[in-house]
Amino acid sequence: MKIAVFPGSFDPITLGHVDLVRRAVPLFDKIIVAVGINNYKTTLFSLEKRIEWLKQVFKEYDNVEISYFEGLTVRFCQERGAHYLIRGLRNASDFDYEKTISQINTIMGKEVETIFLISQPEYSHISSTIVREVIKGKGDVSAFVPKNISKELLTID
Repeated sequence: MKIAVFPGSFDPITLGHVDLVRRAVPLFDKIIVAVGINNYKTTLFSLEKRIEWLKQVFKEYDNVEISYFEGLTVRFCQERGAHYLIRGLRNASDFDYEKTISQINTIMGKEVETIFLISQPEYSHISSTIVREVIKGKGDVSAFVPKNISKELLTID
């Protein structure tokens, strides 16, 4: 069984994340979209809220599972029997960063291969960091996040 992990903070999930998973779905038997918990990083939304949103967004996909983990991503892959990591690349900076992480992961877990998917042009400018700033500034994020999340964010004060 070809199992892949798509890790991230998903704080919040963006249309770019959704696009990457949709494009990866036919490539794997199962994709685990996994929220990484980093106790040194302050998030805007709770783990529970992010998992709830991920479940809503991917409910129509039978081969997408939502989970979370603490610690090293490569260890989570090993625990779940995943031999693939999915990572999105928006630009050259992403590539440089992700290449280094991929090489370190290969040293720690030779059986885990990183699969890079290039962002579609219409999503390459979107990052969770920028979306959080728009949210904090009370801006409209409907062009950056799934519709149901955008509607929910409108009601948050």
